[in-house]
Amino acid sequence: MINLPKDFEERMQDMLGSAYPAFVHSYEKPKIQALRVNTLKGSVDEFMEKAPFFDKTKIRRVPWENRGFYYNEDMPFGKHPFHEAGVYYIQEPSAMTPVSYLDAKPGERILDLCAAPGGKTTQIASYMKNEGLLLCNEIHPARAKILSENIERMGIQNALVTNETPKRLSEVFGEYFDRILVDAPCSGEGMFRKNEEACSEWSLENVQLCADRQDEILDCADLMLRPGGRLVYSTCTFAPEENEGSVARFLDRHPEYEIVKIAKYEGMSGGRAEWAGDLKAENIEDTIRLFPHLIDGEGHYLAVLQKAGEVPNGYRGFLQNGVQKGIPAKEEKEFLAFQKDYLKRNLLEEKEERLLRFGEQLYLMPQGMPSIHKLKVLRAGLHLGTLKKNRFEPSHALALALTKDEVQYHMELCPNGKKSDMSVINSYLNGQTLTYEGEKGWYLMTYNGYSIGWGKLAGQIMKNHYPKGLRK
Repeated sequence: MINLPKDFEERMQDMLGSAYPAFVHSYEKPKIQALRVNTLKGSVDEFMEKAPFFDKTKIRRVPWENRGFYYNEDMPFGKHPFHEAGVYYIQEPSAMTPVSYLDAKPGERILDLCAAPGGKTTQIASYMKNEGLLLCNEIHPARAKILSENIERMGIQNALVTNETPKRLSEVFGEYFDRILVDAPCSGEGMFRKNEEACSEWSLENVQLCADRQDEILDCADLMLRPGGRLVYSTCTFAPEENEGSVARFLDRHPEYEIVKIAKYEGMSGGRAEWAGDLKAENIEDTIRLFPHLIDGEGHYLAVLQKAGEVPNGYRGFLQNGVQKGIPAKEEKEFLAFQKDYLKRNLLEEKEERLLRFGEQLYLMPQGMPSIHKLKVLRAGLHLGTLKKNRFEPSHALALALTKDEVQYHMELCPNGKKSDMSVINSYLNGQTLTYEGEKGWYLMTYNGYSIGWGKLAGQIMKNHYPKGLRK
């Protein structure tokens, strides 16, 4: 049994009344395990067919995310090669709810303002289908690095990853984004069962500090959302000051917004007017609370907010430094030679110049990417690879973004379709060289059809190009 903070227990008992014993009892249950299939890599049906350890008698879908599945602890999802290939993302089921209500669409401009470690960002990306711009930001450098790594693993091509404050971003982007997700830093009460450290770090003072910080972040988000745009606010806490309170204060400061009435799934509760403080927030009952004694998941809160107004066709919004200028493709002869020799897909088929160089590193920018002048950027679209003397070396990110049908050569690491034989894939993930017969050059390495890295064949020796930092 988790040792809950006394002040937290007293407040929750006051909030829940007769339901409090059931709430406390939920902490005696094991934490819920779930994953979300990455449809950028393949369909859900394809995954169900290929996952040998996926016991269909022991799994069920997450109600609010049709790509999400509950699973048992005895299923080795975190250690399987499918995880390294970005076939799925292990994600707490309640954390899947905000993006399911964001209603992201291909071709839009979307901001995930507090994005690390990347669960919600990668969920948004799956709905965008690599079309449009996904700006994902994280203020803490170490967490921003993890975010960028998860973007790479999931094969996302249209993401701009930044390490900035919300205030700085709001100076660069004026009413620019179609949709914004603010999964705000919070007191983490909803994660007590999953992360006991959150208990020891909790205090009433920290709750208030988080509420004040949320006010600042939401005000920055407002500056960046276009008229008629959608803002989804979420937390993983039960604290009224950070949930109904934050929404009510925001609506008081920004009366041009309204709470959107959204469908609730079984077990979801509505927001409570009496928990909004001294302010009256119209339709606060249309926000959503997730309690662990009512649903299979941890504690969460979300509100869907609509900004008044509309924009004409072709609307762009304010960009402090305009659109990022790319370099002509003809200047990157080494990459063009690699693409001609080893790819079936033309990555540069659009007329606009989308190549960008950082020293020796070459990137393919998202279409119409904003200028990154004076921004701290970790990833500017798809990292294509490294330009070396008279040659181009493809990146791990490019491997994970391609399919076997988009390359000239590939090597399957699941020998003869024997899904139970892990020896070859484990050798590859360990960095060992392999033997193979074929044309010399770059090969996309695949496992059960999913791309997982590069190899380079010379003679009958397949040199291993799986990144050293990822090897087992």
